[in-house]
Amino acid sequence: MRHHRSASVNEHKQSGGKTAVAGPLDGVRVLDLSSVVLGPMGTQVLADMGADVIKIEAPEGDLMRANGVVEHAGMSSIFLALNRNKRSVVLDLKDEQGAAALRALIPTCDVLVHNMRIGAIERLGFGYDAVARLRPDIVYCAAPGFGQDGPDRDKPAFDDIIQAACGFVGAASAAGAEPDYLPSLIADKTTGLAVANAVLAALFRRERHGEGQYVEVPMLETMAAFVLTEHMGGMMFPSSTAKAGYARLLEGGRKPVRTADGWISMLPYTERHWKAFFHDLGRDDLGERYQIASRRERNANIKALYGHLAELAPLRTTAQWMALCERLDIPATPIYRLEDLPGHPHLSAVGLFEESVHPAVGPIRQVRPTTRFARTPTAIRRPAPSLGEHTEEVLREAGVAPERIAALLEPIKPKPR
Repeated sequence: MRHHRSASVNEHKQSGGKTAVAGPLDGVRVLDLSSVVLGPMGTQVLADMGADVIKIEAPEGDLMRANGVVEHAGMSSIFLALNRNKRSVVLDLKDEQGAAALRALIPTCDVLVHNMRIGAIERLGFGYDAVARLRPDIVYCAAPGFGQDGPDRDKPAFDDIIQAACGFVGAASAAGAEPDYLPSLIADKTTGLAVANAVLAALFRRERHGEGQYVEVPMLETMAAFVLTEHMGGMMFPSSTAKAGYARLLEGGRKPVRTADGWISMLPYTERHWKAFFHDLGRDDLGERYQIASRRERNANIKALYGHLAELAPLRTTAQWMALCERLDIPATPIYRLEDLPGHPHLSAVGLFEESVHPAVGPIRQVRPTTRFARTPTAIRRPAPSLGEHTEEVLREAGVAPERIAALLEPIKPKPR
């Protein structure tokens, strides 16, 4: 791999001013042509692990700069959450000067990631073949909506469309509920994580064998495989008459229950759990009624079993149920609202939320990288960038002439009022 180590990019300061060890991807440079959620999610994983991620933005900026809570123009809550540890370079790739600048950057990069439709990036002149001529061993990762071997290859795709197409919405409404989307960008974020995994695997291959390659991570296929992990059901066996789907999930049973003063998720699961649970309540008769000693019978009675739990739950407060479950080693948690999470006892203890002062936004709270490496720690080394904040810096590193940089910067300089 070519290394582009920079102390300002790949090291960070711990409290007390000590320089910490760089992350496991220190020395890897990623050219990020992605936008919105899917691609930025994947490249932020790489950035958190120490890669130098150069985010290429059009003059108008990533669409996510305006989505979510916006207290400072161009720096929305969602953009801040997806683009830390990156450097922003503004280039108009439809303009020859901007395209030439990107061509100058490509030989300095180990990875290129984009989530455009393939035809669109080909028209810009940055399809795989064109990029590989500039950097033959590059890991080039495309994340289109649909795999390029199928009839939908050129269709537009958003999270909602993929949720509906991959079986997610269908599974959620299998019990008769009205079809609806999950209130999370689950397709974008899951595919983003798949992008990070794919890039890491291709980098490992290159490290061992010295060759780059084209990598495709299509949303629909990724999410269909994700959904069908537990829902293949009878489709797994060609001769089976059983239906697709994991009945325990599709037919319901488990759900949060109302207590005397709120809501709780309780999950007695094993024979031991249920036996201890009913015994503690003085209801050993329920264990016999639902035949909890037999896993087969217990599963057959699952809806009635958890239905009875729901009937019992209002007899005690959430704190009382939590105490019982902790004593009996039964999985349980109160229901946390989004705004409760910073105060979650465990999340608070592990320091999941970090507070800092963003140079353009002011005080912010953000979620730290969650994966821990003992020798090469992940960290928030730099805040999410302002639009084009690093254009001059990055192009200068790539050897672009000062006069060319000045010409590129001129159209995007703030105009005096």
